[in-house]
Amino acid sequence: MGFSDLLKQYLGGATAPVNADAADHYHEIAAAAPASVVSEGIAAAMRSDQTPPFGQMVSSMFNNATPEQRSAMLNQLLGSLDPKVAASLGGPLGALVQGGGATNITPQQASTITPDQVQQAASQAEQHAPSIIDTMSDFYAQHAGLVKTLGSAALTIALAKMANRTHA
Repeated sequence: MGFSDLLKQYLGGATAPVNADAADHYHEIAAAAPASVVSEGIAAAMRSDQTPPFGQMVSSMFNNATPEQRSAMLNQLLGSLDPKVAASLGGPLGALVQGGGATNITPQQASTITPDQVQQAASQAEQHAPSIIDTMSDFYAQHAGLVKTLGSAALTIALAKMANRTHA
């Protein structure tokens, strides 16, 4: 079944039923669709009231990430924040950005950060800069394996957004 045929199953937006094959479909579609379409789908899932809050979803993907992906996630998350907001996070994350300037957290440093700390940072980032969802969605569009860990409901929402975007 082709990419376009797979997406047709998800037309209908938020009313599309949760599909048990969503993870497999997402992986196939994410590999074929333009990154901007994938990113918009992820952002829709992260903003949906049918999925966990943004911070919890970021934390879940952080928990399932490789050390290199964790480092890249933290650099993306913290680098998109105003330096004062990033430094105000406190704890190990705040300590990593205390020096100001460019955020360059290594995989080794990222290994000292817990998913709970990432959840708090992502939630705080969303309060101060709601566009962080789009920024992180752009990042996650390049890491389909992480997004697949969010579960069928979130993936169905993402796929519905992609289907509606490509068939609009």
